[in-house]
Amino acid sequence: MKRRDFIRKTVSLGALSGAAMAFGKYGNILASEAKHYALPYDIVAIRGGEPDAMFDKAIASIGGMKQFVKPNQTVVVKPNIGWDTSPERAANTNPKLVGRIVEHCKMAGAKTVYVFDHSCNEGTRCYKNSGIEDAAKKAGATVVSGMSEGYYHTVEVKNGKSLKHAKVHELILESDVFINVPILKTHGGTRLTLGMKNLMGVVWDRGYWHKNDLHQCIADFAAFKKPALNIVDAYRVMKRNGPRGVSVADVVDMKYQIIGTDIVAADTAATKVFGLEPSQVRHIALAEALGVGTSDLESLKINRITV
Repeated sequence: MKRRDFIRKTVSLGALSGAAMAFGKYGNILASEAKHYALPYDIVAIRGGEPDAMFDKAIASIGGMKQFVKPNQTVVVKPNIGWDTSPERAANTNPKLVGRIVEHCKMAGAKTVYVFDHSCNEGTRCYKNSGIEDAAKKAGATVVSGMSEGYYHTVEVKNGKSLKHAKVHELILESDVFINVPILKTHGGTRLTLGMKNLMGVVWDRGYWHKNDLHQCIADFAAFKKPALNIVDAYRVMKRNGPRGVSVADVVDMKYQIIGTDIVAADTAATKVFGLEPSQVRHIALAEALGVGTSDLESLKINRITV
């Protein structure tokens, strides 16, 4: 991957702050706020079809990918590619969904679409056996390894309660549009894997999170970095033995997708699809308290689609 240097000009305009000197050239980056999109719905909840077909209908109902991706922009699509398992095990994001998202980004005029994750198992095998590498490349994406520490840069997490700084992959810091594509599944440490939990795959030093109140760290980072769009894959859902799973017997076909710009709202809706209440996933309330988003689904305009 060729490193880009768009921040160099910004840094050269003035003296570096103390934080920037401590954390390197990315130290003075503030949390990028999710843009306010004038969309007809806050959330789209769709069910009953194949992952790619559901995404086609869902994204069309809010005006298409052109609402988020403009011509010549660079895009990062961040699925869950954490585990060396096949798609049937539902430990990773569905490859058909990832490929279709990439296609929509390219059709909207994206110059480059990157796909990456900091895998838990050996990265090369995760990318291959998940089916995501092949699907993403066929759709026109540039697939990047997340396993090289040199591409992660330390940033300050302003107002973080447990997480004060983190080493974040430069694609997240530099690209124009960040699309978060988690898979919904059970998780031993956080009860569920959702959109905010999926953001752990853009940092290097996630071991710190596990040792210092995992739920609070997840909420802290969600306040630092808000994706432009969250697409929760709930097509095949691991109901037990997560996050890696043991066999296909752990998986239930639910054929759902949840799409929205508010990561707290998307996680709340996905939690209910799983059959739990948001209060059972502690980082949802913690993130809401930090102003990341809302869990009050009654206050939102939701488009419910059945294929």
